Amino acid sequence: MQNNRLYGYVLKSDTWFVNFLRISIFIVMAWIGGLKAFQYEADGIVPFVANSPLMSFFYKNAGNKVTNEESKTVPEYTLYKNPEGKMIQKNIDWHIRNGTYVFSYGLGTMIVMIGVLVLLGIWSPKAGAAGGALTFLMSLVTLSFLITTPEVYVPDLGGDLPTPHYGFPYLSGAGRLVLKDIIMMAGGLVLFSDSLKKLIKPL
Repeated sequence: MQNNRLYGYVLKSDTWFVNFLRISIFIVMAWIGGLKAFQYEADGIVPFVANSPLMSFFYKNAGNKVTNEESKTVPEYTLYKNPEGKMIQKNIDWHIRNGTYVFSYGLGTMIVMIGVLVLLGIWSPKAGAAGGALTFLMSLVTLSFLITTPEVYVPDLGGDLPTPHYGFPYLSGAGRLVLKDIIMMAGGLVLFSDSLKKLIKPL
């Protein structure tokens, strides 16, 4: 009897669960989008943007190749990486010239706006449908980084022993972060469908 009551409660709470999904996505979008206004986060997305055929044109130096200290030809951005928590002026100057920060501000604003639309879906099915669809599309672009960004896989840096685990399918920290967006993509579809059901009511 008690199990039946709990089961019934869970079934009746589906609206609350969907709204919790909306709130969760809003928190992620608002937090991560807001961080795009800060130098370290803007620097961190450079490998993704520079290697993406959908975004690289936003950067002035995305396609530039240079020779590093080991006489290897590498993308120019790899010489100007700022480790998280470290400020190096010459690197920051390069990112200013590259358009790194301007792009990041725009991207962050867009992400926050999508998050707001998702949250508004609690009260407005139209806003919710738009937010869900945009969440799906944004996640689709993010997941494309698994194809275009070399940094999402563990590199072969050598060492005292051979490196057995590098390249596909061995995800780096960046790759594991990107892969999680498949959950965001599914959430966007669920919210889009839920909002659409409220908009298209049976006659």
